[in-house]
Amino acid sequence: MFNADLLTSAKVQDFIKLATKKKWDALQVSTQLAKEFSNEERAAIMDYMALVPKFREKFGIESTAFLLCDKLALEQSTAQDIGRWKATLWECARLANDSADKNTSENSNRRGSAPVVHDLCCGMGGDSFFLPKELTAIGVDLDENRLAMYRYNSCVMRGVSPEASNAHTILADVREVALQNDSRSTTLDRPKADYFTIDPARRAIEGENQRDLRNLTPTFEEVVEIAKHYKGGMAKIPPGYPICEIPRGTEILYIGSRTDCRECLVLFGELAQNPDHVRAVMVDKSGNEIADWTFARDEKREVRNESEQSQYDHNYELEGRDRVYRTSSSESDLPLGGISKFIAEPAPVLLRSHLFGVVALAHDETTHLISPGIAYVTSEKPLHTPAFANYEILESSEISTGAVRAMLKSHDIGKLTLKLRGVKVDPDQEIKRLKPKGKNSATLFYTRLDGEKIAILANPVKEMPASAGMTSGGAAPKNL
Repeated sequence: MFNADLLTSAKVQDFIKLATKKKWDALQVSTQLAKEFSNEERAAIMDYMALVPKFREKFGIESTAFLLCDKLALEQSTAQDIGRWKATLWECARLANDSADKNTSENSNRRGSAPVVHDLCCGMGGDSFFLPKELTAIGVDLDENRLAMYRYNSCVMRGVSPEASNAHTILADVREVALQNDSRSTTLDRPKADYFTIDPARRAIEGENQRDLRNLTPTFEEVVEIAKHYKGGMAKIPPGYPICEIPRGTEILYIGSRTDCRECLVLFGELAQNPDHVRAVMVDKSGNEIADWTFARDEKREVRNESEQSQYDHNYELEGRDRVYRTSSSESDLPLGGISKFIAEPAPVLLRSHLFGVVALAHDETTHLISPGIAYVTSEKPLHTPAFANYEILESSEISTGAVRAMLKSHDIGKLTLKLRGVKVDPDQEIKRLKPKGKNSATLFYTRLDGEKIAILANPVKEMPASAGMTSGGAAPKNL
């Protein structure tokens, strides 16, 4: 059972520091804890100790600092790289507040006050950690344990004093809090919030993501209603959520690294700086922006026939890990064609945002798909990076043991990386079965050509410079 007082006590934290310094193993830790704590307390402390190095790494805090959390709260929280970049989205809130202050009379009790942000469904507080210090963050949740985490963590991450931390949480249903925040409500003895951020619950079982993207609490429809009671805000939804169900007037933002898409944000009101646009952003480990693509929403790209789309929903991904991408179909993004000189793999944020087709065509008009719903593209020249990982095609064959082995032998391939999309095999077992022998290395794609299985042998192409304006963080929205 979660025990905030126990885990935040100086006695427990001093013990954890000592155990870390002496590098005790689990048996040594348990033995030492048994001398002073009950079985229940010992179990809680050991569970917490397993999380300490994880939250220090995830949020980039000092090696001796502590946050308060449990396993699920930590899993659901926004990490430092995404959190630091998202903090830049609140600059418009600060500027709006400065402008409002200039236009407010000297007698107004709101003059000079900091904008207030409701962190709805706040959990341990990850979405508040990196908010600009000029903003006052208030956590709202139905779980008192989560609010205890939020209060403690706000002191560590935002410098809120312990005395003031209680005023920075609200134990209530977020839907009710939003209604009460309406400008017409005057019955509450707390300041109204200007903005909100919300991460609806989407896990039914600890550590297990909901497969139904629409099964959120509160629902996305309720989030849209919540947004009406604030000047602006942001809602985090699953990256695979259907874009066509997101209302007009919002900005849709996909954020990730070079290797994954981590969040989809819907920006409302004043935070939507590019309404009716879709934006994909790639950041590095420190939260610095690597690339940024912005395009006007395209209904033809968004509208999908559900019966047709279902066949594209399960594309088996890299390194043996099954990942699901709702990839763009050829009817709305790219034409179909044969294999050209190069094959390219779109960045995950471009896959999730369905922007990879327009980004590719803007660079090379010969770009096309080789099979419906398979998000490998081929072109006559390498596509710009980091939007795409490019490979020069050496040869292709049918997927049969004899044909693939012959292809590997002809190019003297001994070290092999296997990439999969549209074909399901175990990569490690397949490489063992192929028994490549040679001095060269290469990448082998198992995919489809117009629906039929095909093996493509290729070599990685060194990173190409980005096209002017296409990956610039300051690039203007493009209406393609």
